[in-house]
Amino acid sequence: MGVFTGVSPPPHSPSNDKRRFVVPQFLSPSPWLQGAAGRLEVYMPAVLEVEIGSTARLECSFSIPGDVPFTSIEWFYVNHGHSNRVRLCVITATGARIDETEYSERLSVGEDKALSISKVTRQDNGRTFICRVGADSQGVGENRTELNTYKIPMTPEITPNSAGIPAQSNDMSEIARCKSENSFPSPNITWYKNGELLLQEEDKTKILTTVIRPSNGLYTVISTLFSKVTREDRSSLFHCTVHYWLRGQMHTKDSPRVNITVFYPTEHVELRVVTKSGMVKEGDDVKLVCDADGNPAPVFSFFKKELEDNWQDVTSLADTNNGVLMLHNVNKSSSGLYKCQTLNLDEMTQHEGDVELMVNYIEGVQVKMEPFSPFHEGDSVRLSCSAHSPVALDYQWRDAKGRKVAEGNQLLLSNLTFETSGNFSCKVQARSVPGLEQSKQVAVAVRGKPRIVAISSPLYVRQDEVINLTCKAIAFPRPSVHWNINGTTHEYMENQHVTSNLTVRVSHDLLRAGAMCRVSNALGVSEKHIQLLDQKTSESKGIIIVAIIICILVVAVLGSIIYFLHKKGKISCGRSGKQDITKPEARKDKNVVEVKSDKLSEEAGLLQGANGEKRSAADQSEKYIDLRN
Repeated sequence: MGVFTGVSPPPHSPSNDKRRFVVPQFLSPSPWLQGAAGRLEVYMPAVLEVEIGSTARLECSFSIPGDVPFTSIEWFYVNHGHSNRVRLCVITATGARIDETEYSERLSVGEDKALSISKVTRQDNGRTFICRVGADSQGVGENRTELNTYKIPMTPEITPNSAGIPAQSNDMSEIARCKSENSFPSPNITWYKNGELLLQEEDKTKILTTVIRPSNGLYTVISTLFSKVTREDRSSLFHCTVHYWLRGQMHTKDSPRVNITVFYPTEHVELRVVTKSGMVKEGDDVKLVCDADGNPAPVFSFFKKELEDNWQDVTSLADTNNGVLMLHNVNKSSSGLYKCQTLNLDEMTQHEGDVELMVNYIEGVQVKMEPFSPFHEGDSVRLSCSAHSPVALDYQWRDAKGRKVAEGNQLLLSNLTFETSGNFSCKVQARSVPGLEQSKQVAVAVRGKPRIVAISSPLYVRQDEVINLTCKAIAFPRPSVHWNINGTTHEYMENQHVTSNLTVRVSHDLLRAGAMCRVSNALGVSEKHIQLLDQKTSESKGIIIVAIIICILVVAVLGSIIYFLHKKGKISCGRSGKQDITKPEARKDKNVVEVKSDKLSEEAGLLQGANGEKRSAADQSEKYIDLRN
């Protein structure tokens, strides 16, 4: 049995979506057309689905008994609802010949004798294509495939109603419009709210669908959803879905989900306090926000309660469109009851909300001193701090440098001195309200005559040079400083300390007598002498002292070396206990230590005998120590 196949499935496979020989309606039945056993049989798929614009490949497989070759294969098509065949081509052993038809430009025949039609159009849909096979004595057999074309629709576009929909309307309003373009055949569109399918319902939901077929033959479907809305629909999400068939299965494409604008009147109003921190303190900026559940937001008015149930209109301080009242740098008087009001012009109804604003504060900070100033050195004083606030307060004491010296509302200072006196501050703070604090400062002054605490004495100077003399004293009341010599003075005051700098040229008389600093106030006088020393004399004495120290160190080192060598047995002593060190023997293995002085004149002046006589320089210039074994 000869077989030709484009696709070679088993001819009797029950799972094969191909049919065996079918008798056309326009042919009279005959015994050879019944597909009896041992006759020529042709197999083709019943339906072929192809997307518009692509290529349709029509396959034809057949079996011929007795290995008889086919003589011809002919392809025909029949328009839907018609019986007239139009031949497309004929294939023989010598080749294929394509007839002149509307398909001649788009037709091609493959090596497996399959027929390909390029650029399939919507007009090709529903046509039947017939494959007819002839094999001389085996007769003729044929089968057919119906060509279905399709175009997958584009993702639907959804456009919500942008004007807004009143919730209290009794009419159904347009919710959104859904559009799907370039599809074949025409698809279906369904609507969903919050994921639930919407069906047409009288006086509640209505769906209008419009189908448009432009010149390209592809469909555009527009579906419009109408419905009644409630205030709950302000958060509802709507979307549409396009449904289309493909290869026997339903497919879908969803649009994005959209929200609509719903208008509804205000039913509830709430006024709330908004701050950066949890509690409001004096000096803060406070925002009062009025929230209303109506859409669009109503116009707001703000009021503050005064005495005798009177309300002060503070709307001029507010943003009435957004419902925000801004209070800057609030204080104690800003506390009170506030309210906001809304007016519904459509229904002429009024709603309001209120809130109590509490501004935390600290006021009346006072420091009491017992006993009261003035004080003298050795006295004691107690400082007491008090303040008023609606919240609990903590107290701290700090000195003039900001250092914490005590906690609590009292500070005891005993055995006062000039140094311990000064400014003290009481810091009052509310622990429960971060950043709420105030301070009060008090001066503790100790009275007494001046006390000079620093002076530049003694001072080494050179004659005729310009020098600065410094005298620093402490006293209260403020003292005055006087010098017993003329010069340029500069005074600096810090707390109870006064510092005087005197710029003067050193004269012979000044170098001899020195200078006197005199500090006085109403309670007494203090004075001190500044000694001036000639720097040249000091330098000469210093050189002599350094030279003596060096000589002592040299002698000490030599003595240590001699003692060390004696202990090691390197130096032997006679009965007399003396060693001749003036005439060393000239031996190759002798060890000699040489000590030389570079300044013979200076050593001659320094190394004198007990009777004051100077030794000769030759006696001091060189010494040799015999270190023989």
